[in-house]
Amino acid sequence: MRRTDRLFEMIQILRDGRLHRAQDMADRLEVSVRTVYRDMDTLVASGVPVEGERGLGYMMTAAITLPPLNLTMTELEAFHLGMDIVAKATDKDLADAAKSLVSKIDVVLPEDRAAPASGWGFAVYPFEDAAKGFKYMPTLRAAIRMQHKVQIGYKNEADEVSERVLRPLQLEYWGRVWTLTSWCEMREDFRVFRVDRMQDVAVLPSQFGDDVGKTLSDYLHQLGE
Repeated sequence: MRRTDRLFEMIQILRDGRLHRAQDMADRLEVSVRTVYRDMDTLVASGVPVEGERGLGYMMTAAITLPPLNLTMTELEAFHLGMDIVAKATDKDLADAAKSLVSKIDVVLPEDRAAPASGWGFAVYPFEDAAKGFKYMPTLRAAIRMQHKVQIGYKNEADEVSERVLRPLQLEYWGRVWTLTSWCEMREDFRVFRVDRMQDVAVLPSQFGDDVGKTLSDYLHQLGE
């Protein structure tokens, strides 16, 4: 498992707000406890609101939210799409300015603390990686709004591609990585997919309703939110 994928999985484990022992996370991720310690140091240094210490455990102390800038998720998406276009410009000065601007914006995103000088999440996920999935964001957002199922091609951490039919429920932003929370019909359970790992996205004609056990509220209830 790549380190970026492992860091993402750690965030998913910690987001329930409970205390997690390093040994338990190491067993789940199939790595050493020392690796967990190093990765937790990286998450903390990148501005992820995690507290804890070796020997006791770790927990996420606050949700990653956007109130300081009063940005909606759609506005943040528009910003990232625009910066992605400029960052790929042939004009080096413009490209450098775009990357610098992203770092400055990211610094002030966390609600409860300032991110380090390296930028919010910059040490965890390169901007170029997150940009791979930007083109699917409008399609996913529309599918969520209209409650249409989607079919995606998804590449996992082992570079294996599978086809999934999903009920898209929510887009979230985690330090340069956008994720889609959904009900996966193949797994018959909730799953969180990284948008930058999607290979293709197609909206299906079939719609879905608020079936008990398959809604965003049900998912958040599982997490204790």
